[in-house]
Amino acid sequence: MRIVVIGGVAAGMSAASQARRRDPGCEVVVLDRGHDISYSACGMPYNIGDPARGVDDLVILNAETARSERGIDVRTRHAVQAIDVSRRVVKIADLNAGSDYELSWDALVIASGATAIRPAVPGLDLAGVFVLRDLTDARHIKRHLADVKVSTAVVVGAGYIGIEMADVLHGLGIAVSMLEKADQVLPGFAPAIVDVAAHALERHGVSVQTATSLQRVQRDGVDLLVHSDRGVIRVQIVIVAVGVRPDVALAREAGIALGASGAIAVDSAMRTSAPGVFAAGDCAEAHHLVLGRPSWIPLGTTANKQGKVAGANAARAAGAAGGDQHFGGIVGSAGFKCFDLEVARTGLGSSEIAHAGLDAVAAVSTHHTRARSYPGDKPITTVVYAERGSGRLLGAQMIGGEAVAKRIDVFATALHARMTLAQIEALDLTYAPPFAPVYDPILIAASVGVKALAKRR
Repeated sequence: MRIVVIGGVAAGMSAASQARRRDPGCEVVVLDRGHDISYSACGMPYNIGDPARGVDDLVILNAETARSERGIDVRTRHAVQAIDVSRRVVKIADLNAGSDYELSWDALVIASGATAIRPAVPGLDLAGVFVLRDLTDARHIKRHLADVKVSTAVVVGAGYIGIEMADVLHGLGIAVSMLEKADQVLPGFAPAIVDVAAHALERHGVSVQTATSLQRVQRDGVDLLVHSDRGVIRVQIVIVAVGVRPDVALAREAGIALGASGAIAVDSAMRTSAPGVFAAGDCAEAHHLVLGRPSWIPLGTTANKQGKVAGANAARAAGAAGGDQHFGGIVGSAGFKCFDLEVARTGLGSSEIAHAGLDAVAAVSTHHTRARSYPGDKPITTVVYAERGSGRLLGAQMIGGEAVAKRIDVFATALHARMTLAQIEALDLTYAPPFAPVYDPILIAASVGVKALAKRR
């Protein structure tokens, strides 16, 4: 019995490891076109910001250890060219040997991940222009920063990765300009959250141009000229961080169904439309518990959990001692650092609520992270969205100086439990002056939301 896994990062290695645990006698082969497997992609910006650390510090498990200690046949630099569902084989290019071969499978897991979006503008192939998607990208960026005297930078895109990279580059003493096509930083976040984040960027000297389109990048000696519809910026490095898209070419060409989001359609067992074929991670959809339908939100936490389910069920499909496992769904929880602030969200924002046709109210509140009598108190702004009539929480967003990334987990838990704002307001949360005021910002946000619901009846 052989299980083949396409992709060796979060979802792929979780699937492979789970399959091996379910049946140690089952042959598990992992195929990855890159050099690295199983690494902390979310840690890449912070590693880049620390010249003393090697990029390999982010590697959790290398191919040699996976083979020797876990019994997983990991083949790096082996690029899958096609999936033949009827014959149950994958066609592979061995990039090391320069040869092609086929490999049969009893069960297949597609964990091909996502690819960075590159705008269709001239000059993005120039030296000094980078995306940040994998460890190879991180190595190239870090080498460039070491080899070239970089004093100015442009970051294209003001989402999570863009802001993290602006933070990191600023910390290296580099003057940073940001270009964002949308009319605000943090597209998808509420205005109250965006305002605080924008002020933080301004406070740290980041020049932000929103509603601005990148037109081209040109080489001018050792410098790069970044042209937008608002002018030209001379820099030594450009980071393009405008988002990612699911890498589904193999699945699409094999006739495997894609969902409305463009990612691979799967059920809760991570089964695709093809018999014996599973998918997990950034290439696959996930059931959104608030929307009640499949969605695509690429996050490492989701990838690892989906990978475990796919691996267990693939082992069972291949005839091994696998299990009947199911992925419970997502609510879209995410957090990141914006200089001295923490930013986080869970559930739906205003655009998702409007697209879903839900009738909702939004409530904004600003409270304190600690008791006023305790030193170090910092403001925290919260936006909650609730369904009019039922009062059910639909989503929450937070920004503040501390404890935001974990406070959002209370709202995430409430979304899983389909709680109302009134129920959240009644929660028995901890109080101690170093950690929270008597009424935690979570409780205040719920209370403000309850009042907003009452006014709109």
